Amino acid sequence: MSSKTLRLTQPDDWHLHLRDGETLSTTVPHSSRTFARAIVMPNLKPPVTTVEQALAYRQRIISHIPKGRSFEPLMTLYLTDKLDAEEVQRAYDEQCVHAIKFYPAGATTNSESGVAELECVYPAIEKMAELGLPLLIHGEVTGDHIDIFDRERVFIDNVLSPLTQKFPKLKIVLEHITTREAVDFVNSQGDNIAATLTPHHLLLDRNDLLAGGVKPHYYCLPILKRSSHRSALIEAATSGSPKFFLGTDSAPHAIETKETSCGCAGIYSAHAALEFYAEIFEAANALDKLEGFASFFGADFYKIPRNSAKITLSKNPLSVPAEYIFGDSTVIPMRAGETVSWSIEETT
Repeated sequence: MSSKTLRLTQPDDWHLHLRDGETLSTTVPHSSRTFARAIVMPNLKPPVTTVEQALAYRQRIISHIPKGRSFEPLMTLYLTDKLDAEEVQRAYDEQCVHAIKFYPAGATTNSESGVAELECVYPAIEKMAELGLPLLIHGEVTGDHIDIFDRERVFIDNVLSPLTQKFPKLKIVLEHITTREAVDFVNSQGDNIAATLTPHHLLLDRNDLLAGGVKPHYYCLPILKRSSHRSALIEAATSGSPKFFLGTDSAPHAIETKETSCGCAGIYSAHAALEFYAEIFEAANALDKLEGFASFFGADFYKIPRNSAKITLSKNPLSVPAEYIFGDSTVIPMRAGETVSWSIEETT
């Protein structure tokens, strides 16, 4: 490996939104270009709440994988008030369902069906803890009286800490963390608690969203935080700790739903996700830590064998298009019309 190339075990994406229908024609080829596997989010309309629905969605994804590529969608179920222990058992028994996703009601895109009070699903959570089936958490409270920049911190204090005390053996992934408090919490817990980090929360802060005018394509939830929090995230990602691993939270929306008076939350990064992470790790003088973060730690946490294929990046600029086709509309990608300093050379 020279300073101009980087050869890694092929990575996985442990937090991905692919959407559904014709938009899969864009999202699946982009993610399968880089990743061997991906944890697929269930917040469709209607949400994926049963094993039967997850299996059907999986087949729709598979039908859009380009010929000659190997890509495995790892399915999840959406935690609602109606999820019972029996369905959790079925999810565990069906080997393509790998986790349950908890969205606090109203926290983000298509979260209307989320749980308002966790106590009502304790039987399902108890079964998950028993089976070792991970709970994936969007860690924000949703009360209007809580400042949007404090919602992750308050969630950790008021919801997550009591949950871990109630179910000390429950496997939890705190997804797309955005604050130093989240980093500190994950570091203070046992091996059953981990977190994913997105490229946009590692590359951007709230100045990028707000300075000089609101940038709707940088609006995401959890919202971008101040630069001091971003520094803590970079430190965690590049630390070599197995508690932190890659999860893009790539979340595409049609341009007309982003550029509106009440735009959707989400940033589309699947088109150049690994290249973004390579930039981040290079800037932190930590390229030697990228393979663990991208390719090893997530698989180890989920107790899935590491990939055997290799992927090579080269220090050649990648030009990002201004937009991509997205069903009958378009999606504006992260770094649209700009360049990324790394590009994928081959996957073998």
